[in-house]
Amino acid sequence: MLSCGGERVVSSQSPSAIAEHRDAGAPALDDQALLAALKNGEEWAFEAMVRLHGTRLLAVARRFTHNEQDAQDILQSAYLSAFRALSDFEGACQLSTWLHRIVVNTALMRIRSRRRRPEEPIEALLPVFQEDGHHVEQFSDWSTPADQLIERKQTRAFVRQCIDTLPENYRVVLMLRDIEELSTQDVAAQLGLTMSAVKVRLHRARQALSTLLRREYARAAVPA
Repeated sequence: MLSCGGERVVSSQSPSAIAEHRDAGAPALDDQALLAALKNGEEWAFEAMVRLHGTRLLAVARRFTHNEQDAQDILQSAYLSAFRALSDFEGACQLSTWLHRIVVNTALMRIRSRRRRPEEPIEALLPVFQEDGHHVEQFSDWSTPADQLIERKQTRAFVRQCIDTLPENYRVVLMLRDIEELSTQDVAAQLGLTMSAVKVRLHRARQALSTLLRREYARAAVPA
């Protein structure tokens, strides 16, 4: 769904007002003013939208692909979808939220179009246990949960890098559930999977991510 419902809000903030807004050091252009200008086809409004939201939206697209050109293509396709759906968007949610959803949906459509590719195995990244229940691999002491690491600014990029190494069919499920915070039911609907399949893939993706993080942190703990 590209629309969030709600009542249409009309505003008439001009380009000169926007310049004054920036000069005054205000944090961002008012959503209602920008939306009204976008619907009126104002060229400056499209430029302002890209300037305000483009960097973050490109980052979202990059989460779903390892290829920079693919991320750029996803973003451009998302912009086109947004422009075509502007008349139906009534401003019930923030413009940034609406655009974010379009980028995610566009990325998922790109992934579904490549569904004929064979799924990559994940077994090599899953933990292996001995008969007594202990890990086969011996890790140094590291017990911080992965979800807490993602929230820490200094380790966020590192965790993202580990997520990027997961096979796509598992990485996408992990992204949608743990990063985009979609429900299991929504993820299943988006990917054309059963809820049970989503739960299995999510569990295995989390296990694989934990293994990758443990290996990297154990490697970092070894003295040079």
